[in-house]
Amino acid sequence: MIPRLAEVTPVQRHYLAFIDALNAAGFEGELNPDYANRTVLATDNSIYQVLPQAVIYPRHAADLQRLTRLTAQSDWQDIVISPRGGGTGTNGQSLTDGIVVDLSRHMNRILEINAEEGWARVEGGVVKDQLNAALKPHGLFFAPELSTSNRATIGGMINTDASGQGSVLYGKTRDHVLELNTVLLDGELLSSGPVSDVDLDHLKRSPGLTGAIHRTVDDIYERRREDIEARFPPLNRCLTGYDLAHIRDDDGRFNLNNILCGSEGTLGFIAEAKLNVLRIPKTSALVNVRYDSFETSLRDAQTLMEAEPTSIETVDSRVLGLAKGDIVWNSVSEYFPTAEGEVVEGINLVEYTADTEEDLRAGVKRLTDRLDAVAGQPGKCNGYSVAWGDRAVKQIWGMRKKAVGLLGNAQDEARPVPFVEDTAVPPENLADFIMDFRAVLDREGLTYGMFGHVDAGVLHVRPALDMKDPEQIRTVRRVTDEVVKLTQHYGGLLWGEHGKGVRSEFAPEFFGDLYPELQAIKKAFDPHNQLNPGKIATTEPSIPLLAIDAVKTRGDYDRTIPVDSWQHQSEGMYCNGNGACFNYDPFDAMCPSWKGTRERKHSPKGRASLMREWIRVLGEQGHDTRTLAQAEQRRVPVLHWFPRAWNTWRRERGQYDFSNEVYESMAGCLACKSCSGSCPIKVDVPEFRAKFLHLYYGRYLRPLKDYFIGLLEFIIPVLARRPFKWVYNALLGFKPIEAFLRRIAGMVDSPRIHRRQLSAIMRQRNIEWADANMLQGLREAERKRSVVIVQDAFTSFFDTDTVGDILACLQELGFRVWVMPYRANGKPLHVHGFLKSFTWVARRRQKDFAALAASGIHLVGIDPSMTLAYRGEYKKHLDGDVAPVLLLQEFLALHKDRLADHKTALAGGDVRLLGHCTEKTNAAASMKDWETIFEALGLSLTQEAVGCCGMAGTYGHETRNVQTSATIYDLSWREKIDTLPVEQLVATGYSCRSQVKRMQGVELKHPLQYVLERIKPA
Repeated sequence: MIPRLAEVTPVQRHYLAFIDALNAAGFEGELNPDYANRTVLATDNSIYQVLPQAVIYPRHAADLQRLTRLTAQSDWQDIVISPRGGGTGTNGQSLTDGIVVDLSRHMNRILEINAEEGWARVEGGVVKDQLNAALKPHGLFFAPELSTSNRATIGGMINTDASGQGSVLYGKTRDHVLELNTVLLDGELLSSGPVSDVDLDHLKRSPGLTGAIHRTVDDIYERRREDIEARFPPLNRCLTGYDLAHIRDDDGRFNLNNILCGSEGTLGFIAEAKLNVLRIPKTSALVNVRYDSFETSLRDAQTLMEAEPTSIETVDSRVLGLAKGDIVWNSVSEYFPTAEGEVVEGINLVEYTADTEEDLRAGVKRLTDRLDAVAGQPGKCNGYSVAWGDRAVKQIWGMRKKAVGLLGNAQDEARPVPFVEDTAVPPENLADFIMDFRAVLDREGLTYGMFGHVDAGVLHVRPALDMKDPEQIRTVRRVTDEVVKLTQHYGGLLWGEHGKGVRSEFAPEFFGDLYPELQAIKKAFDPHNQLNPGKIATTEPSIPLLAIDAVKTRGDYDRTIPVDSWQHQSEGMYCNGNGACFNYDPFDAMCPSWKGTRERKHSPKGRASLMREWIRVLGEQGHDTRTLAQAEQRRVPVLHWFPRAWNTWRRERGQYDFSNEVYESMAGCLACKSCSGSCPIKVDVPEFRAKFLHLYYGRYLRPLKDYFIGLLEFIIPVLARRPFKWVYNALLGFKPIEAFLRRIAGMVDSPRIHRRQLSAIMRQRNIEWADANMLQGLREAERKRSVVIVQDAFTSFFDTDTVGDILACLQELGFRVWVMPYRANGKPLHVHGFLKSFTWVARRRQKDFAALAASGIHLVGIDPSMTLAYRGEYKKHLDGDVAPVLLLQEFLALHKDRLADHKTALAGGDVRLLGHCTEKTNAAASMKDWETIFEALGLSLTQEAVGCCGMAGTYGHETRNVQTSATIYDLSWREKIDTLPVEQLVATGYSCRSQVKRMQGVELKHPLQYVLERIKPA
C-alpha cells in the first residue's frame, strides 16, 4: 500500500496571508496555493525548476490592478509576483519562487478587429494561432511566426519580443505593437505607444510611477544616445530586454513599447495590446533544397537570399531523421524525395509568397534557375523539390515547428536541452560561427541537433545532456561561457530570440557601462524589486542577477527519484515542457481535457509534472513504484477492504494526502491517447495514469462506476440474451435507477443493449464463427479473400446494426467474412487501473490471436480505440509479440485492386470523415487509407478537421465528467453537425457516433455503411 504523502513543501505563511488579503480585496479569479498547481507551474520549456508559493488566475485587468495595489502596500512589498503566458520560455523567464500570475486562462479575449485600418485589439492571454484564426476571414494575419504559435500567448510574445521564421521580412513582435495597456505596480493602467515631444512632456509630469518611468527613460536617451548607438550591433534580431536602441522609433518619436517589448514580465503586466496586422499572401510555395553537408547548407543560404525569398529555414539530418519517425512525416514525406545512395545532411526550406500565381512562379523560377545551374557542384545542393500551395507549405512548416519537440525524443537518458539555443550573428558570419560552435560541442563529446532561421543568422542548437548527472550539469556552464565568447567574436548576441531569463547574468558584461541605465529603468517601474526579480536587471547594484548554475534544474530533483520508479513510470518522465499539449486549436485532437478545462494540471505536461513529483516524494519516504506495484499485484482486494475504507473515510473528512491532488488530475484524463501519438516526446498519460490508479486504489476504495465499467465486457454476453436484455434496458429507463446510477454509481446516459443479436445477422448472411482448425484447412484462394473480424463489446452489443452492415459490405466487396467468437478486450480495465485483471485478459487474447493468425488470414477490428489497444496497451504489458489486428481501412487498403473491380457497381458519392482521436494520432498513416479506399471505389472522401468529441469510451458517461464532456463536444463537433450535410458525414469511432446522437440526436454512419448504401442492386 502506498503511504500517505502529507509532507510536501508548504506555502510560506506570509504568502498565505497575502492571498487571504487579495481575496478580501475582491479578486475575482482563482487563487491556488495547492501543491498540484504549484508543481505544474514550477517548470516551463527550460532546464530549470522553481516551486512558486501560489498560482493565481486573474479574470480581467481589474484583478491585476487589485493585485498590484495590494503589493504596493508596505506590508506586502516583499511579495514577489511573475506574469506567465503560454509557459513556452526556454530560459526560465516566467519561473518564480513567489506567485505565478497566469493570464492565459481567462484573459484570452479578442476584443476588436478593424480590418479596414489593419489592426486588432486583444488581451494578453490570447494565443497567436487563435488570433490568426479570427483574422483569417478578413484576409489578415499577425506576422511574427513561431514554432510554438499554437500555444504562445500575445502577452508572452510581447514580453520576449518574439520572432521566428520570416523575420527578415516581417521583423519582431515589437515591429507590430501599436499600443499597450500595462498594469503597473501601483495599480495604474499605463497606455503606451509613439508620443510626440509635447505629449512626452505632459507624461513626464504625471504623478506616481507613470511620471517617474517617462522621466527616467527619456533622461537615459538624452544622456546616452551616442553610447547606445556605439554599443549595439545592427542585427535583425536587435536587442531583447529594455531595448535602449529603440527608445525613439525611426520617426524620432518616444515609444515606451520598445522598452516593454522584451521586458520578460519584469516591468508590468501586459493586459491588452493593439497590434498591426497584415494581408495574407494569396499564394505560397516552398523549395526544399538538399545538401550533402550541413555546413554547405549554411554557406549556400547567403547565395539563396540573392533570389529574394520570403524566408529561409534550415534543418540538419538529425532533426530530419526524427521527423521521419513521427506522425508528422505522413503529411510531408512526398516533398522530400532522395535519389538512391544520396546523402542528405542538411536542408534549406526556401519560402516564396505572392499575391498572384504569376509573381509566385517568377519568384520560384529565380531560385530554381540558380539551383539548376549549380546542382551537383562542390559546395552546392544535391537537388530540390517544390511544394506548391498553402496546404503543402503549411504541412512542411508544421514539421519544422515540431523540430524543437522532436529533438527531445531521444531514446536514452541524454536528451537535447535548451541553454545556448538562440544565438544570433550577422548572417554572413553564421557558417563560420556554427563551425566553431560545433567544435565546442564536439570537444565536450556531445551530440546535438540544429535548425533555425538561417536568413536572420539565428540557429537553434540543443546539446544532449543527462541533467540527472551532476557532471553534465556542469557542462552547461562550460559550454555557455565558450559560446558567449564566440558570439562576441562574431559580433552577435547570446539571446537572439528566446530572451534572457536565467541567462541575465551576462547582461552586465554585454551592456557594459550602460547596465546601470537598465537598473534605473527597472527601479522606475518596480521600486521594490517585486516583479520577476533577478532577470534582465536588478533595482540596486547590491542585488545580484540570477545565474545559470545558481538556479535549481529539473535534473537536480530528478536525480533523487528512485531508478526503479523512473523506469516504471518512464512514460511520463521525459516531458521537456515544450507545451505541445497546450495546443489552442479546437479542431486538433491534442489534449481535450486541457481544452475543456483550461487548467494546466489537466494536460499531459501537468500530469507528467505531477507524476514526477509524486514518485519523488514517495522516494523520500523510501518507496519505489515498481516494488509497490508488484506488492499490489499479490494483494487480494477483499481482504484489504477495511484499511482502504478507513483511509477513504479520513480522506473525505479532509485528511491531506498529495496523492489525492494527483488523483484529481489523473481522473480528468479521457485516456484518448492523443498525447502518446501527438506529443513529440511521446508522453503517454493513459499508461502512467493506469499505473497510478493501480497503486492509488490500493490505499483508497474505488467508486462503484469503476467496477461496473470493468465488469461490463465480461457480463455483457449474458445481459444481451433474452430476457436479461429486456430487464436491463427497462431498468436504465426507470427514474429511480437513473438517479441511483447518477448519484451513487456515478454513471449517466448508459447505452441500451441493441435489440438485435449479431449471431442472428451472421446466420442471415451465412457468416461462420472463426475457428483456428477450420481456417487452417482452407484452400489458398479462400484464405486470400478471407478476413476475421475481431469483435469488441461496444459495437457488437450496443451498435449491432453497424457491425452487421460492415459484415455485409465486406461480403459485397468480395471477401469471405469470419467472425471471431466474442472475447473481452480489456481496455476498460486498463483505463481504470485494473492492471492485474487487464494483464490476465491480454495474455488470453494473445493466445487466441496467435491461433487464428497462424492461418495467414488477417485479423481486423471495427472500433479504432479498442483495436489499437492490441498494438498499444497490450505491447506494454505482455512478453512476446501480439498477432497484428488491423484497422478496417488498413486491411482494405491492402486490397485496393480488388476494390477497384467493384467500382462500376457503386453509385458515386461524396463523404466527409470525422475521425477518431486515437486513430488520427496513433495510426495517422491509416487515415489516408480511407481516401485510398474510397477513390478505388469511385467515391470521394474528405477528412474534416475535428477535435475530440468528449466521449472517449465511458468518460462522457461518468457523472463527474458530464459538463466537461459537453464543453469538449461544443469546441468542434457541434459546429460540424450544424453546418455540414448530415447525410454526407461518417465517423469511424463508436464513441463519436454515440456522442453525436446523445448531444444532437443525429445518427452518423460508419464509412462502410455509406459504401454499402452506394452499392447498386444487382
